[in-house]
Amino acid sequence: MSESSQNRETPSADPRYLRISDRISLRYQESGDGPPLVLLHTIRTQLEYFRALVPLLAKKYTVYAVDLPGHGFSSVDTAAQYDEPYLRKGVIDFLMALDLREVTLVGESIGAVLALTVASVIPDRIKAVYAFNTYDYETRYGDGMRRGNWFANLIIGSLQFPVVGAIGASLANSWIIGKIMAGGYADPRKMPADLIATFYRAGRNPNFHYAERKVLASWRSWSKARECYPGVKAAVTLVYGDRDWSRVPERNRTKDLLKSSRMVTLQNTGHFSSVENPTEVARIVLS
Repeated sequence: MSESSQNRETPSADPRYLRISDRISLRYQESGDGPPLVLLHTIRTQLEYFRALVPLLAKKYTVYAVDLPGHGFSSVDTAAQYDEPYLRKGVIDFLMALDLREVTLVGESIGAVLALTVASVIPDRIKAVYAFNTYDYETRYGDGMRRGNWFANLIIGSLQFPVVGAIGASLANSWIIGKIMAGGYADPRKMPADLIATFYRAGRNPNFHYAERKVLASWRSWSKARECYPGVKAAVTLVYGDRDWSRVPERNRTKDLLKSSRMVTLQNTGHFSSVENPTEVARIVLS
């Protein structure tokens, strides 16, 4: 597949676009030198989510940070459902298009789930998986995010309703996004305001909120993804912030499905560990 530049706002330096289908181009950034490592971000964020982590990992790896389909400044296909299998295929197509092999996958939240399911489908290309705060336990719409704080519970819960949800998503500004995401930090003061502003700018792209709401509406697919875990052959490290949205029994359930995995807990860390505690995240991956 060929790379193509597109005329759109691109806040990070030297972005690239990789066309993976007739309808989809993925925005990504390549840094460093060494074996390939691919970063997969959380729900509602984009490759800038890893801006503090990339320089640390690029000392050892060629790091590919990618905007998932429908996220950030990647294309939005308004015919797609944006469930876990759809996003998984997007990641696999990305790896295949660049012909990446012996890949280390590092994912956070839904990115962690995708790292594990991708590894189960193309085990011959994946060397190791580092899954941070896997988002694989939902029992209702937006369950994980709604555990963050009362404001997130109110706003995210409202997005499930056809008319109200569409209007609410379109009206979200930096303040609202920040209040919701603050529920994913052990210390909300570590949440960079300029990063939230970047997420807001991406949200102004045409059809962005279509994909956002579809990901949330596909909540059952993130729990169903656990069915793929026993097929993972790569070495797996599960990492959870001690203040992550997931509960201990949910974490243990995931570990039990990944028989050869090890589990690490980050102290004083919430769901967004790559922003709140990038030094420790890098230490785990580099060790």
